[in-house]
Amino acid sequence: MPLFETPYRFEVRTRIYNAHASAASKDLQVVSTQVALNYHIEKDSVFTLFKNIGENYEERIISPSIQEVVKAITAKHIAEELITKREIVKEEIKEHLRERLAQSFIVLDDLSITNFDFSPEFNHAIEQKVTAEQNALKEQNNLRVVQFQAQQKIEQAKGEAEAIRIINEELLKSPKYIDYLTIQKWDGKMPLALGSGSLLSITGERQQP
Repeated sequence: MPLFETPYRFEVRTRIYNAHASAASKDLQVVSTQVALNYHIEKDSVFTLFKNIGENYEERIISPSIQEVVKAITAKHIAEELITKREIVKEEIKEHLRERLAQSFIVLDDLSITNFDFSPEFNHAIEQKVTAEQNALKEQNNLRVVQFQAQQKIEQAKGEAEAIRIINEELLKSPKYIDYLTIQKWDGKMPLALGSGSLLSITGERQQP
């Protein structure tokens, strides 16, 4: 009936919806989140969706759902975990949001968290923590180098001591051990013998004074 009916068009292909949500983490840090949502409407439920919600279902259903789910999940984690456990947090938001939207005949295809923004104070604290951890790691590496060098010297000293012990043991078994000690102590000068009124060479030959 043209005078009483108006046609409405509903896109049932996958659509993209971007939203911004603000929430507080478990440690009371303010977090701003950018969410990109891929979704589509159930084809067989378009009339029901239009009848119960209307054509502005994104503003009435999707946007409030994102806000509520993001706040609930963010409140379960400390701010640092939102960075270190980003994928886990994303999956939690995705699953809770999928269940919530399904009640309104909206199918969640995929969800991306494009950004987590924190306060300048928190960002500064994170930078200081990272710097401190890097400095601590550098000191640990330096300590390992010193320990390694010291261990090398210890092993070298042990090796030299062991070599000396083996030499001594072998020389003690040899009848020429005394000769070896004499050679070690010799200063390179030929010995002189003192005779009566003259000097004698080591061969016993007489030399004129």
